[in-house]
Amino acid sequence: MTGYLIRRILQSVLVVVLVSIVTFLLTELLPGGPARAMLGPRATQQQIQDFIHANGYDRPIPVQYGIWVDNIVHGNLGYSLKLNQGVGALIADRLPKTVVLMAISFVVALIIAVPLGIYQARRRNSIGDYTATSLSFIFYAMPSFLLGQLLILVFSTYLGWFAPTAPQTGDIGEILADGNAMILPIATLALITIATFSRYMRSSVMENLTQEYVRTALANGASDRRVTVVHVLRNALIPIATLLGLSLPALVAGAAITETVFNYPGMGYTFITEAQVRDYPTVLGFTLVIAVVTVIGSLLADVAYAVLDPRVKYS
Repeated sequence: MTGYLIRRILQSVLVVVLVSIVTFLLTELLPGGPARAMLGPRATQQQIQDFIHANGYDRPIPVQYGIWVDNIVHGNLGYSLKLNQGVGALIADRLPKTVVLMAISFVVALIIAVPLGIYQARRRNSIGDYTATSLSFIFYAMPSFLLGQLLILVFSTYLGWFAPTAPQTGDIGEILADGNAMILPIATLALITIATFSRYMRSSVMENLTQEYVRTALANGASDRRVTVVHVLRNALIPIATLLGLSLPALVAGAAITETVFNYPGMGYTFITEAQVRDYPTVLGFTLVIAVVTVIGSLLADVAYAVLDPRVKYS
């Protein structure tokens, strides 16, 4: 297990390095170069030349990349000219807000999806199973931006139950205190995640219900409830553990779109708005952080898989 973890960590580091290289090279291909992208079309040629020399863009690309990596190692992720703020400070301010939104949505999705999948498996081919399956297909196929706008239209515009936008300012405590404004963003992310997890949970439970250990437990007098909760649930959660890490990139992308729809001041909203104005340092820094979070999620999923299933041995 230790050797496997070391190899996976090294693979993860390699993936992050490759992502940083590709992202760095793509930004170099911006029309007019990064200098023109950041200074805008009205900048004079002299201003562009001064900016290029001051920021080292006149050096070879490998040297530029090396300088950027060295700055990251020393905690310097660059400076956003558009927001007049360090990228590291931006991430420190916006990342916790995105993590809170994703974490709450994720927990809500698991709390609903796991029992729903078990119910569908135990009551398969019933009206409840068909209804839940139909709703899952609808939410699974629906883009997050469309779902968010529909929720705003129904529950904010027509019914007036919830605020149409998320909290705009304040720290995490103040944002969470405004629960009414957080319900629709959380619901947008959670509903799509529920649609995915409940389908996997249903299939996994149905597969485990046909296993020999279930028939043995029932023959020994164990109740259906005990067999489901004590025996089937743990084994059925194994595919879900793998799905958690694999779905993290989609969840991050969904959070970015959801934050934009509800004007939630997280990393996703900032990333999209700064990408539109070609804020080169911010895009690089945020992409690197998202890559690191995604790789860590995949690594934790592999570890959770080994913990949940004792039959898995990594050599």
